[in-house]
Amino acid sequence: MSDDTRNAAAKPPTPLLLVSGMSGAGKATAIKILEDLGYEAVDNLPLSLLANLAAGAGGGAPSLGRALAVGIDSRTRDYDPGTFADRLAELRRRQDLAVRLLFLDCDDEVLQNRFTVTRRRHPLAGDRRLSDGIALERRAMAPLRDYADLALDTSNLALPELRQLLTAHFALDAGPGINLMVMSFAFGRGLPREADLVFDVRFLSNPHYRDALRPRTGEDEEVGAFIAADPAFPPFFQGLGDLLLGLLPHYGREGKRYLTVAVGCTGGRHRSVFVAIKL
Repeated sequence: MSDDTRNAAAKPPTPLLLVSGMSGAGKATAIKILEDLGYEAVDNLPLSLLANLAAGAGGGAPSLGRALAVGIDSRTRDYDPGTFADRLAELRRRQDLAVRLLFLDCDDEVLQNRFTVTRRRHPLAGDRRLSDGIALERRAMAPLRDYADLALDTSNLALPELRQLLTAHFALDAGPGINLMVMSFAFGRGLPREADLVFDVRFLSNPHYRDALRPRTGEDEEVGAFIAADPAFPPFFQGLGDLLLGLLPHYGREGKRYLTVAVGCTGGRHRSVFVAIKL
């Protein structure tokens, strides 16, 4: 075996992250976040050029020797779900690439609102209604979601939460162990879809019913002191910490690299925020 062959065999595979999903679900934002994480970002690459770009990512071109994040969706020239699936299968067979697919989704109602607010034309709407364009794209993209390594629903995700999730899943310098994300939410707005574990803290004393505390948040010292004074808080929080510390090694043995813990209360403003921060 030549030195070049041995070096190629010893070289770790180059990360190639394909980013796709529904238009308006945040693909452009995700691409920017991944670029901040150290990926070389290419958006709306024609499918016919994907193989050539991937060849460079595998070492064929020094300028493309680092991790790549490639955005491909229904706006991409020559896009076809079947062709995309074929290209994905071909790339995943390569030993010099670590290929993953991120699929970004969003509720139809939220998508309609985003396009309406930005006054942008949906790429598949043409002279039809916006809702028709969204429905057409959802049918076209549905098969692709099944191939995704990670599907994220961005309907209720704030930008910092999206950044944290993408960092947890795709950071290039991630070491061994589990990336842990703790978030707060309001039950009134529904459960966060990305949560692995959900904890309900609505049994704790509610600062909302104190006039002086109502306009504040769980980040304020006075609110935290009020919640922590509830006799139910100390044993709950101790038990919660013990539970998580007991679970993490088991998740690690199963190969899980990330865990999202969601803490919820009625309005997502006081109790859940305090507990999430303290946790």
